[in-house]
Amino acid sequence: MKATVDREGCIECGLCASVCPEVFRMGDDGPAEAYVDEVPESAEQTAVEAQEGCPVSVITVE
Repeated sequence: MKATVDREGCIECGLCASVCPEVFRMGDDGPAEAYVDEVPESAEQTAVEAQEGCPVSVITVE
């Protein structure tokens, strides 16, 4: 399972990083980023929750 963030559309709310810090973090330049190549099995559910909770729908988890 992989996660990506469309950083250009990110509004920097921080929700994804707070819901699933194992996969997402706020980048040094502002927008969030998915910083792992593969979503750990233990974080799959919270990664999907971050995707579903993103207010601008810029997260993809597949």
